[in-house]
Amino acid sequence: MTGDAFNPDCPTRQILDRIGDKWAMLILLMLAQGPRRFNDLRRRIGGISQKMLSQTLKSLERDGLVSRAVFATVPVTVEYRLTPLADGLIGLMGSITVWAEQHLGDIAAARLRYDALASASASRDLA
Repeated sequence: MTGDAFNPDCPTRQILDRIGDKWAMLILLMLAQGPRRFNDLRRRIGGISQKMLSQTLKSLERDGLVSRAVFATVPVTVEYRLTPLADGLIGLMGSITVWAEQHLGDIAAARLRYDALASASASRDLA
């Protein structure tokens, strides 16, 4: 099966939407470090709600990128890990993350320039 991401009906868009989601990306990058339990993921991924973590994990599991293992302990232990399908994706995500971290200053400067120009333009339009 081949796709065409520029076709609005292509399932490729759903995949891009999933892996482009910030929570999905952060979860996958965290799981690349090794299997994690739900509460460990929630503690380590700042700002994610319990509901969002649960929804995103279910979606990633449905897409075959994450597996869920339940262990018969008291209380029950649930562990999440990457599947082999996710392995090829992790390197790409890591590269994107490194690029973003290395260019924080450039992006911040570009935003300041843009905002200053937009503000000056709006002021001229009001005058």
